[in-house]
Amino acid sequence: MSDNEDMEIKQENETIEDIDEKEDKLEEEDITETNKITSLKTLGPFIASKENSKNTVYLSDVPAVCKDKPCMLGVDEAGRGPVLGPMVYGIAYCPLESKKALEDLGCADSKQLTEEKRDIIFNDINTKDYATSCIGWAVEIISPNTISTSMYRRSKCSLNEVSMDSAMGLIQQAIDAGVNISEVYVDTVGPPEKYQEKLLKRFPTFKITVAKKADSTYPIVSAASICAKVTRDHALKVWNFPEGLVIKDNAFGSGYPGDPVTKRFLAEHIDVVFGFPRLVRFSWSTAENALADKAFDMEFDEPDTEKPKYAGTKLTKFFKGTTKSGEVIREECRFFKQRHLANVIDF
Repeated sequence: MSDNEDMEIKQENETIEDIDEKEDKLEEEDITETNKITSLKTLGPFIASKENSKNTVYLSDVPAVCKDKPCMLGVDEAGRGPVLGPMVYGIAYCPLESKKALEDLGCADSKQLTEEKRDIIFNDINTKDYATSCIGWAVEIISPNTISTSMYRRSKCSLNEVSMDSAMGLIQQAIDAGVNISEVYVDTVGPPEKYQEKLLKRFPTFKITVAKKADSTYPIVSAASICAKVTRDHALKVWNFPEGLVIKDNAFGSGYPGDPVTKRFLAEHIDVVFGFPRLVRFSWSTAENALADKAFDMEFDEPDTEKPKYAGTKLTKFFKGTTKSGEVIREECRFFKQRHLANVIDF
């Protein structure tokens, strides 16, 4: 082999190594970038960078075509029933003519898909050109703290109201971002008719369909469901306990009340004064029952209902009332009284 050929091979190898290094650097930059979700790998770091006691909203970039052409938008949630972790609402949208992109992605009811398959579809939505060019999405991560305080405050806010407010808020944010929405499909919360009526009052120009099992009927709702479900799964994986707990592999189970691993987690992590870590929804009966026998009873002084007594002269003393017939009682003015003057009507 000549020296020239040897140099060419070395240069080629160096070029391949340079490309590999650049790709590794780009991948590291993608993962460390915490204010943008561009793939499945960036989802966890984004969530981990946020305060998990507060709600977090994320909107993907809006494809240009979604601003120009009429779009359909789907709405669904994940994590409504669990006693642990956040509830996540998600929306997905694309032009009415882009149904094939949803089919190519394999969008179906997220509950019927394996976790691995959901992750793949979510990653494809954010990385494949045929998807990023016409599909956008958004999620709201509703913290357990928000859910509990909403349901416990004096003017109680039910989980249905929290859900509806989140759904309408995400739709409004899509509108504000410039999405040309034409049709909206929603997986129902409560009676579909009432929910649909409420949405139509808020968004009267849209064609709105609210239905049970909408995620298995409409691919755009399925896409929203996948975004919500994957986001919740990864929110639990990267959950940071401000209480200082270290749970290996976040082994607290699925979060559903019937899960024995979840029940054990609740039983083993009770603080007799403060209750549970922020991960837990205090307002769930499962959590309340777990606290009933172990936590201290707390009593709070109610504000006094009686009006405070005032010892000074009452302001009303300076005013005269009226007789039973309605005649106004007025005391004669001192100026006229001292000068023996009177008001004369009849002469």
